[in-house]
Amino acid sequence: MAKTPDQSQTRRKKIDAMREQEERARKRNKNLAVSLTVIGVFVVVLAAVFVVNRLSGPEPAAVAAGESQYVRADSHKLSVAADGKVTLVEFLDFECEACRAAFPVVEDLRKQYEGKVTFVARYFPLPGHFNAERAARAVEAAAAQGKFEAMYQRMYETQTQWGEKQVPADDVFRVFAKDLGLDMTAWEKVYNAPATLERIKKDVADGQALGVTGTPTFFLNGERLQPQSEGDFKAAIDAALAR
Repeated sequence: MAKTPDQSQTRRKKIDAMREQEERARKRNKNLAVSLTVIGVFVVVLAAVFVVNRLSGPEPAAVAAGESQYVRADSHKLSVAADGKVTLVEFLDFECEACRAAFPVVEDLRKQYEGKVTFVARYFPLPGHFNAERAARAVEAAAAQGKFEAMYQRMYETQTQWGEKQVPADDVFRVFAKDLGLDMTAWEKVYNAPATLERIKKDVADGQALGVTGTPTFFLNGERLQPQSEGDFKAAIDAALAR
């Protein structure tokens, strides 16, 4: 039976609609393939960047007898326990506000556990803090004259004066050194010495190897702590002392 003009027109519309649907589906599949390719490339690039960053970062120094990546022979010990049973290590940044908030807690713990716990300070200046590395060099230069603790404390006590600024704080740190009665010629020499920066980078490399990404980061006898209060610190320390 012959089709009427209306039937033929309807059939053509159906065919055109099917073709249009097929074309849209083809375009969707093409776009999906392109998107997946872009995502795949992004993942590969991201992975490559991660690997490059890991490879270009500082390599930890070899671990000598009697030391570890937590505590090196030249690590600065604020307090020392004779039995060496419990050690609290802090990777810190002198320009870090959270480190400044933790400072009085650590000082209080040092008083409470004097002679029972060894407290160790490791440098970990963060790249986003303009004067953090300078502060670490200033403290290390003071340490060369036996004034590590005094300069360490001064940095936190004055952080609001020089921290979070985008101008060098060298002159400020020089004043601190003078106030401590240091030999300024000797202090300047150590402050500007490449070996001082290498000393700080060694701490950073150890921290990175241990998974440190921010400050302050604490390790108690090699186990990472995430305390929310002084009570959390004390509970962990008491448990370690009781073992």
